[in-house]
Amino acid sequence: MPIKAYYNASVSDFLKDDIDRILGVLTTEHHHALEEQQRWAWLQQISILKEALLCRSDGRIFLEFYIPRMGKRADAVLVSENVVFVIEFKAGAIEHLSSAFDQVEDYALDLKNFHEGSHYAPIVPVLVSTRAEFQPIPELEFAADLVASPVGTNATALGGFFNQICASQAFPFFDIGEWMAKGYKPTPTIIEAAQVLYQTHSVTDISRKEAGAKNLQETTDSVSNVIDQARRNQKKAICFVTGVPGSGKTLAGLNIATRRSDEHSDEHAVFLSGNGPLVDVLREALARDKAKREGVSKKKAEREVRSFVQNIHHFRDDYVGNEDIPVEKVVVFDEAQRAWTREQAAGFMQRKRGQVDFNMSEPEVLISVMDRHPDWCTIVCLVGGGQEINTGEAGISEWINALEARFSAWEVYVSPRIALPEYGSQIEVEAFLASRRVHSDGNLHLAVSMRSFRAEALSSLVGHIIDNEAEPARAVYKSIEAGYPIYLTRNLDAGRAWLRTRARGTERFGLVASSGAQRLRPEGIHIKAEIEPAYWFLNDSTDVRSAYYLEDVASEFAVQGLELDWVGVCWDGDFHHVHGKWAYQTFKGTKWQSVRDVSKRLYLKNAYRVILTRARQGMIIFVPMGDASDHTRPPSFYDGTFDYLRSCGIPALE
Repeated sequence: MPIKAYYNASVSDFLKDDIDRILGVLTTEHHHALEEQQRWAWLQQISILKEALLCRSDGRIFLEFYIPRMGKRADAVLVSENVVFVIEFKAGAIEHLSSAFDQVEDYALDLKNFHEGSHYAPIVPVLVSTRAEFQPIPELEFAADLVASPVGTNATALGGFFNQICASQAFPFFDIGEWMAKGYKPTPTIIEAAQVLYQTHSVTDISRKEAGAKNLQETTDSVSNVIDQARRNQKKAICFVTGVPGSGKTLAGLNIATRRSDEHSDEHAVFLSGNGPLVDVLREALARDKAKREGVSKKKAEREVRSFVQNIHHFRDDYVGNEDIPVEKVVVFDEAQRAWTREQAAGFMQRKRGQVDFNMSEPEVLISVMDRHPDWCTIVCLVGGGQEINTGEAGISEWINALEARFSAWEVYVSPRIALPEYGSQIEVEAFLASRRVHSDGNLHLAVSMRSFRAEALSSLVGHIIDNEAEPARAVYKSIEAGYPIYLTRNLDAGRAWLRTRARGTERFGLVASSGAQRLRPEGIHIKAEIEPAYWFLNDSTDVRSAYYLEDVASEFAVQGLELDWVGVCWDGDFHHVHGKWAYQTFKGTKWQSVRDVSKRLYLKNAYRVILTRARQGMIIFVPMGDASDHTRPPSFYDGTFDYLRSCGIPALE
């Protein structure tokens, strides 16, 4: 996607252009009711920029420059003398607020990370607080990626600032025309993506387009074709979409449900998730954003967004014990690999819901509810590889069992990856997949991580690490280390300091650990003290409950499906490396006990897979020293893990 702005002109044309005509262009492109405050702000910005650029005939100016990943617009972008200036105005402001510095730095970082033409261009974030007191411009400090620390100035000093920066040093040449033509390839967090999708009902501007990444729109189109065919032929169909961690499965599911709701309202398409923290965080983020944008109360906003993301267990409970036909013709089940086995579901429903005769797996329940439709319906299952992390989570096997045992008339559409071991298929599936009713479609697999935009091979690296494959892990890490730093440390305070210095703008960082990491408590990490996910993921750096404070640590249950920019992974003795292999343990009472059950070993292994794939830009892994005087924390539990991770190519922090 090329860059977009309301107004785009050479600086010389901008200086000649009539203010009223520029205002007319901005108003036409706005597509919303124009408030007087916005009109006044634009007039001020145009006048300030015309004055500031009087002595500068070269370059190009963009007004209301679109930032797709964030669903927002920077006030202005100036490209002049091989420098990109990202400019944010605060009309009438008499001081430079830290939140405003964060805002303009976020825009600059977004441009650097996701606009191909800006990868190697120097970018200077500029905050113009129009009535702030004049301060001499400090010498610019550029980070390694050529994004400068944000600088504040006022309305009258802006022109001098441009002149000073451009005269201070010669920057490498780049062609403005080529810069404009380069693609914008945003990779939003699931929170940012859900906000944009909820507002615009489209993922067009937040989907990556390069050939190496599976486009979310292609997956949506394939699933929509399945739904259309089921509707046309009056058939029942189930569709399995697979994907590596962070590949955008949840976003694809939200997009499918939204698109079907828009185009076929009679289908009552719904997105269901059994991931409680994900549902809570998305609902809270959408409600806050809607309340702020539309000026409605938070309560009203919360009521309206509840239908966008629903809890799968509420859907299940609504239809157990009756024969009601659901109004929904299309249901999207997120994290279908975490659906409960027959034993887990029956135990819960008998104990907690009073359904004494209940004896079905969760997949069987959900399919049987949709099977009540007399004509047609479609189920879309989003399946993550190696993501089962709790007792009774069945992987894909229970879905296949149910389809074979009770629902032979259903048409089945699958990603060709569905039979791979990481998707939890614990039965022989070849015969099932060879059935004439099973159709394979490569577009139903999302192969590339969008979460770790700096390291699309991260899921491969983590897979090698937890599969005890040091040599392949070393080769993969070598291929990503330049863009995705990973370090080891034995000192938690050093790890915290690394996270704080790495993050810029509002980039979020936090600590994560396995839910079984109970002997990190002497290090100040109490995994049993659960976080409040909405506060941890959404609140700002002034809130002690937020991830920024690096006090509350999140487990795999709290972070699955969500992400941070920078992560501190805290490693305990529950999964430690000794004598050339992994040891699996659980802490009971006052001591560690070996885990021998194959399923529980898988859950423990996947817990580390989840926490090691949460970071978008880089991570630091804290492995304690242990304590020879504490039988629950012998150094042998930790030294072997530290040495093994170093053998995987991960360097120790100096």
